[in-house]
Amino acid sequence: MVRKTYKKYTKEFKLEALRLAEESDKPVTQVARELGLRQNQIYKWRKELENKGGVAFSGKGHPADPDPEKTQLRKELATAKEEIEILKKAAAYFARELK
Repeated sequence: MVRKTYKKYTKEFKLEALRLAEESDKPVTQVARELGLRQNQIYKWRKELENKGGVAFSGKGHPADPDPEKTQLRKELATAKEEIEILKKAAAYFARELK
């Protein structure tokens, strides 16, 4: 099955859609339909703008970590935690067999 690609909108488009939804006498869902958006998209954009303020709609997805060393250390930590969990389970398994 092919994953549906979502249309990307500019920051200006999103802000204009929010302005239209606020100033219009029409319901937000109708404004969204007229702009060719999913019904709840304007609500999501509004929430993002409230939460992030001026940095809302700043880019694509999750921003890259500016410190590659930090990223590498996080990966190593996750691997170490996973290994510890495996060892704990193995120790519990062997402890039950000895009884």
